[in-house]
Amino acid sequence: MSNGDVLARYEGALMQTFGVPPRVLVRGEGPWVWDADGVRYLDLLAGIAVNSLGHAHPRLVSAIAEQAGTLMHISNLFASEPQVALAEKLDALVAGESGRVARTFLTNSGTEANEAALKVTRLTGRPRLVAMEGCFHGRTMGALSVTATAAYREPFAPLPDNVTWVPFGDLDALAAAMGADVAAVVVEPIQGESGAVEPPAGWLAGVRALCDEHGALLWLDEVQTGIGRCGDWLASRAEGVVGDVVTLAKGLGGGFPIGACVATGDAAALLQTGHHGSTFGGNPLASRAALTVLEIIEDEGLVEHARATGDWLAGAIEALGLPEVSHVRGRGLLRGIVLNQPNAKAFGSAALEAGFLVNAPRPDVIRLAPPLIITRSDLQGFLDALPGLVSAS
Repeated sequence: MSNGDVLARYEGALMQTFGVPPRVLVRGEGPWVWDADGVRYLDLLAGIAVNSLGHAHPRLVSAIAEQAGTLMHISNLFASEPQVALAEKLDALVAGESGRVARTFLTNSGTEANEAALKVTRLTGRPRLVAMEGCFHGRTMGALSVTATAAYREPFAPLPDNVTWVPFGDLDALAAAMGADVAAVVVEPIQGESGAVEPPAGWLAGVRALCDEHGALLWLDEVQTGIGRCGDWLASRAEGVVGDVVTLAKGLGGGFPIGACVATGDAAALLQTGHHGSTFGGNPLASRAALTVLEIIEDEGLVEHARATGDWLAGAIEALGLPEVSHVRGRGLLRGIVLNQPNAKAFGSAALEAGFLVNAPRPDVIRLAPPLIITRSDLQGFLDALPGLVSAS
């Protein structure tokens, strides 16, 4: 079947929440994918920062196949060893050297992890949340209530309210918004959907201090920035900040759906029996996949690789001196190419035709979030093509 054949069926069979996609992808290997017409593309998006090991990593494929042949699903009426082992690993990753107790609730996605985190904040007994302008935390109703984009929110109003919005990176504005009624401040260390926007240095540590001062929880949404994506296991770790609640997903499963809400300190004891649940969350297959991803990232040194490769890529793009490009922002392998004109959508189309998968989260920003395994040699073709892509758009 060709791209056109399958897309005609797609339009008739699926709800039109995504429009009609431009291609049908049928196969992947490493950082490459092929469409139904046999055309090869360099995947610089990794399923929106999900495929941390690229496509068809043999160790991950083997682990999933082995677990599928043993035990896939049992519900949370029973426990499994992969589930417990994964929670132990995530607890240690999030707590770090802080000495805090940590506990994990496993979910199927990032938005579900944020729903669990939202319930944790409710159990503080405080009614108000503080969220950042430009943020994205998911599409379910609770997560949507702390997502800033009006176009996502307005069709589904009224949403859960009592949210105060402050500019991302503005510590004075946050200080003015704080009070004894604030349950939590929710923040992405780097705003991915806004195009890899970083706050000023020291801002996140300042947020931590304000939360401590006012007795509020610090809720870190690391769904997109975590699991090595930004050159640290957690992007918040670059400033030595430990969250009271940390949400994870995307790269955690390397393509297999899984998310996690990890709470530390006193927050780890807030959710109790009957407060929350999930039929599929933490099933043995998803847990085994996530454990294997974490092991491979560690064994192959991919956190350090993401940091070094991302720095090289950003420097190489800026060194081209392209008049159409303002600058490159972000950290590790979560990068935004900021254009001088709002031509990102046209750039994305030109890139697709040239054999590159990218994303335009904002009119003037191209987001790059390739697999953590990508090499400089893989990326060189994109760098060589970039002058033509920006001029064509």
